[in-house]
Amino acid sequence: MQRVTVEEFQREPLQYLNQVEAGESFVIVQANKPIAELQPIVNTKKQLRPFGLCAGEFLVPDDFDAPLSEEIIDSTNIH
Repeated sequence: MQRVTVEEFQREPLQYLNQVEAGESFVIVQANKPIAELQPIVNTKKQLRPFGLCAGEFLVPDDFDAPLSEEIIDSTNIH
């Protein structure tokens, strides 16, 4: 990661922003002390999973949404 002084960044901000847009990262320093990091934003937008991704890989039983039996309820200690 490249280091750039505050003064250098102030002189030509567009030059550094164009480099960041191209994928480069910078540490901005003042009096040899790092004060900020300038880096590209990673695309955080998640793509939707395609519909039917697991089609045919498992079967949902007909009684899927039927109430649980008393035996199961008693064994879980949930009342």
